Amino acid sequence: MLSSPDVMACSRTCSCILGLSLGTTALFAAGANLVLLFPNWDVTYLLRGLIGRHAMLGSGLWGGGLMMLTSLLSSSLAFLGALICFITSGVALKDGPFCMFDVSSFNQTQAWKYGYPFQDLHNRNYLYDHSLWNSVCLEPSKAVIWHVAFFSILLCISLLQILLVVIHFINSFLGLFCSLCEK
Repeated sequence: MLSSPDVMACSRTCSCILGLSLGTTALFAAGANLVLLFPNWDVTYLLRGLIGRHAMLGSGLWGGGLMMLTSLLSSSLAFLGALICFITSGVALKDGPFCMFDVSSFNQTQAWKYGYPFQDLHNRNYLYDHSLWNSVCLEPSKAVIWHVAFFSILLCISLLQILLVVIHFINSFLGLFCSLCEK
């Protein structure tokens, strides 16, 4: 059986590891969201305002990044930030990338516009139909791959952050409980 000092030492060690893990994942989430603002490392899309709303929302920057760093102050904010980043990333993957696409198949006139072409594909899922990845989005090139890769990274990071925050909360609770029992 673990004695109370052993539990406290374990709790402190766990807190250190969790804090370092949360800080590291926050930096990666912020970095992944920043990369989404520059498709194919090209700044012109950002300057022209041709970045999708999910990337512009910046949930990886403020939700998975800044709020996660504040987790050192408040686990509830960290949980909320990670949850917002998780939900936004999931919705972004469902909606597909913001890109220029040909709308002539919808209204029989030759026209290109920026938008979310995969939102209206009710009978097909672009995530599973790789033939759509290079045929629908005309600009930026490889928009689907870029979108899927980085929002998947954000989704995984935010899920890991949710798990780490829950463990951090349990660890903090146990640390508090054990310290109260020790006195």
